[in-house]
Amino acid sequence: MTGVPEHVAIILDGNGRWAKKRGFPRTYGHKVGAENVENICREAWDIGIKYLTVYAFSTENWSRPKDEVSTLMKLFGSYIKSTFKTAPENNMRVRFIGDLSGFSQKLRDSMKELEDFTSSLTGLSLQICVNYGSRDEIRRAVVKIAEDTKNGVLETSDITEDLIGRYLDTADIPDPDLLIRTSGEQRLSNYLLWQMAYTEFYFTEVAWPDFHREELIKACEAFAERDRRYGRV
Repeated sequence: MTGVPEHVAIILDGNGRWAKKRGFPRTYGHKVGAENVENICREAWDIGIKYLTVYAFSTENWSRPKDEVSTLMKLFGSYIKSTFKTAPENNMRVRFIGDLSGFSQKLRDSMKELEDFTSSLTGLSLQICVNYGSRDEIRRAVVKIAEDTKNGVLETSDITEDLIGRYLDTADIPDPDLLIRTSGEQRLSNYLLWQMAYTEFYFTEVAWPDFHREELIKACEAFAERDRRYGRV
């Protein structure tokens, strides 16, 4: 397949609605959606994608019903546990992006352990955004830059777009070429706002649990057909 984007970002939308439509609780949709992440990771690498960043849990998601949040936390823990086996099999590096301080120490330790365990793997690079909000990410970056300027590490003249990028959670990751949002919504939902200045958008009515290889290829084919000018005439 030609014209494959190097970096694809996905908003995993529609899990709860998918489950409700089938007579299941919303939590079942999240379980199926989590399983689909592993499937799409394999398919993404197979067609030539090098970086995949998924929006798993936003800073706003804490306001969901307590039982749903509790289930999501358990799913994170189960996913991390299973990925210790599947990541080496797929040669996949895993990183977590966001304000991880919002999670339990046990879950943070598991995230760090998985990151360290997969750090030398050279296949697909998977970034999982958890307790992530782009405005919060930028705020945290500004605070760090302000602290470094106050402490003499930086001069104000050092503050360029490239420098700001190095203070973001995605410091060593290329910006997304393509954003996919499933389940029909057409908004960014506070996701990678800085990084997606020149990203192509692809929206599909397909809910995340039903988003399989054929849908991923369809999105990449749409991307390949576009004339990317990066804001230039």
